[in-house]
This record gives sequence, structure tokens and C-alpha cells, in this order.
Amino acid sequence: MSVQPLADRVLIKAAAAEEKTLSGIIIPDTAKEKPQRGTVVAVGPGKKDEPMTVKKGDTVLYGKYAGTEIQVDGDDLLIMRESDIFAIV
Repeated sequence: MSVQPLADRVLIKAAAAEEKTLSGIIIPDTAKEKPQRGTVVAVGPGKKDEPMTVKKGDTVLYGKYAGTEIQVDGDDLLIMRESDIFAIV
């Protein structure tokens, strides 16, 4: 990976959107929701007095509109502050 986040920023690869519901109904592309789960790809060093709690490879939950979408080496990724992450799954 050629991108290293700065300070308390985290680089996340979003999970794929659900293709069908638990009951088996196929969801069309126009009705798919933006995923709120992803895998941490890279982690910044943290702030001076606040060490990072997430690490590379963690699966995390984040807000629906959190982060900024970027494209690196053909991959669609999100970059966001660690405070935008709700939980480690």
C-alpha cells in the first residue's frame, strides 16, 4: 500500500453491499445501502497524547456518511478519523 495515513486517520476498505436480504429477496443496485462495515487497511501513528486503538486487519463499524472516498491503486477506500469508528467487530 502506497498510502500512509497521518495522525489519527485510518484507511478502510468497505465491505461489499448486501446482494439479498436474510429472507432471500434480491436487492437491486438502486436500492442497495452504503455499507457501514469495513476492514482497516492502514493506520496513522496517532496523536501525541492519544495512541491508536484500531490496528491493520480489524473489522470495524462506522457511520453511514463517515469518511472521504478515495481511490488507491484501483481500490475504492475510505479515509476517516479514528473517532468516526463506532466499534471493532
